[in-house]
Amino acid sequence: MEESFARVETKYMLTPAQEAAMERGLRAYGFRWMDFGSPAVQSLYYDTAVHQLIRTSLDRPAYKEKLRLRTYGLPGAQTMSFVEVKKKYNGVVYKRRTALPFAEAYHCLAKGQLPEETGQVGREAVWMVKRYGLIPSTVIAYDRHAWFSNREPDIRITFDRNLAFRTFDLNLASQAENTVFTQPDQRLMEIKTGGVYPLWLTRLLEEVGAERIHYSKYGYAYQHYIAQKDPAGERSDETCLKAFFPKAV
Repeated sequence: MEESFARVETKYMLTPAQEAAMERGLRAYGFRWMDFGSPAVQSLYYDTAVHQLIRTSLDRPAYKEKLRLRTYGLPGAQTMSFVEVKKKYNGVVYKRRTALPFAEAYHCLAKGQLPEETGQVGREAVWMVKRYGLIPSTVIAYDRHAWFSNREPDIRITFDRNLAFRTFDLNLASQAENTVFTQPDQRLMEIKTGGVYPLWLTRLLEEVGAERIHYSKYGYAYQHYIAQKDPAGERSDETCLKAFFPKAV
């Protein structure tokens, strides 16, 4: 299964009261929750040993790209996961993903080989792994409520809380403890659209007092935690070896 998205993503940091007001407004316009089976989202980001991809991304160039493996909830070996190639060019996000059982996706990415059935997404992921020398770098985890409406199929709105990360034990099946990097009263809202907001959404944002921010979950974790511990952007040989040869699922 291969999916492709091209959209503009804007982000807002809300209070719980603002989140509740947004959700009331969304319900009034026919939006409802999307069910992923679990509100817990985990993404394993792949990067170089010196975090080249996220350091480049933080410079906000016209073009940037990321590779990650995503699951919903704590995965078992056969839990469906998503290999995602995410690119951004001139403000438009192009996300393409393909689904594989978690254990297969995890081990295939470690080897830089993905099955033929993963198609173009799989080929692009393998190309990135080999071109940059990508290894498992950082797990980003959070709880998400996603909203959609059949009347507005080009709009998806998500609310994330309890954003956290870890740079050790990089198996998404691990129950290792993460470091939380948002406050309990912070909610990260992302609005994903095909372009211009409809008038009702613009008015709702004004009523709620939502202000747009530039924010990257992996970028924030890197800037405020990972780089602080390792200013050179380098990792020890032991850490790199653990990333190259992660624990078996």
